[in-house]
Amino acid sequence: MQTEGDQTMIVMDIKLDNFLAFNNFHMNMSYPKKIVNSSIENEHLADRANFRYKKVNILMGGNATGKTTLGKMIMLIFNFIERKAYDYIAQCINDKSQKATFTIDFVMTQNDLDLDSDFNFNINLTHRLYRVHTEIRVREEKKMREVDVLTFVNFVNIDANDSYEVCAKKLTHAAKESKNDVKQNYIEELEKVGGLTWLFRYPEEERVGTNLPDSYEKILDYTLRSLDPAIIKVEKLTEVEKSYAIRIKNADPVILQEGSDIPKEPLSSGTKAGIDIAFVLSEIKKKPSRFYYCDEKFSYIHSDIEKAFLSLMISCLGENSQLFFTTHNFSILDLDLPKHSYTFLKKDMDDEEQSIKCINASQYLKKNTQSLRNAVENDLFSVAPNLDLIYEIEEL
Repeated sequence: MQTEGDQTMIVMDIKLDNFLAFNNFHMNMSYPKKIVNSSIENEHLADRANFRYKKVNILMGGNATGKTTLGKMIMLIFNFIERKAYDYIAQCINDKSQKATFTIDFVMTQNDLDLDSDFNFNINLTHRLYRVHTEIRVREEKKMREVDVLTFVNFVNIDANDSYEVCAKKLTHAAKESKNDVKQNYIEELEKVGGLTWLFRYPEEERVGTNLPDSYEKILDYTLRSLDPAIIKVEKLTEVEKSYAIRIKNADPVILQEGSDIPKEPLSSGTKAGIDIAFVLSEIKKKPSRFYYCDEKFSYIHSDIEKAFLSLMISCLGENSQLFFTTHNFSILDLDLPKHSYTFLKKDMDDEEQSIKCINASQYLKKNTQSLRNAVENDLFSVAPNLDLIYEIEEL
């Protein structure tokens, strides 16, 4: 007898063309060789040491370079795959006179519980690498129909000694074979995938999370007291269901309720962000093997506190997990992390073929002794913002 257990997912590669601001965009989350004495534990699939992936992905870059947009595009692709509704991605097509395409490679790992003849449970891990390729067009009448969506789903099992590169070649071969059998019903194709799990959080979200675990009370308490010395404590209310009181010195308590808007007063912007940061932390501790995208949650928070929280998030990640973290804080560059953990996004409006470029630090810095901060401060990656127009304001 076999019962389905929890499934985890890891994004390995994504290509976007004609979606939002992305043209010929490509980002890969594998890395070529094992890092000796890495500060990130288990940066490979469980039981698959050769299948290496970037467990922590820190996205940096100037304003409007696509850090938030990339996360939202990935989330919409996940929703399209999970809910099998093309509206999620159709709304993001940039030039509706041209087709838009995406290709995403991701790992799904399932914990299977096997009950043997002696009625003993054994846990087995099943690893698969999936590739979902979708082409979508808008007809002349500007209405979407199912026939406008062409989707191919292929997957291969990840054997004990396989790397991502080996499995990607297998997928490429399988994809060539499947394209000979054109399927117009994208829903049937997407039925091959199921059970995606993720958490995305963005700066504009100003609602308290839902399905909060018991640990949320303490995590929220410690988080908010770290951010605001005037906060005495946070406690769960017994008289109001799923509610918390933030006790503030010389002020009325602030009441939070699951799924409700965060009160605008009297909390500071940083303290309000802390409410959602505590939610992300509680989710990571509750489900350490999961996909997380934490976007610009620390804009109003001291850089040292941001470094501490990011380090804590990383330490709480479990096997087969992945974290995307966007920031403008250069202090993050000083963390003891592999260079492949840092990716810089750059927008080049003069390049119509590829307006947003993805640059990974490990492409340029091959030696451990090379300083990432020095490279960024000297603009080795050519991602520094253009300040010329700001200085010209003085001459107006």
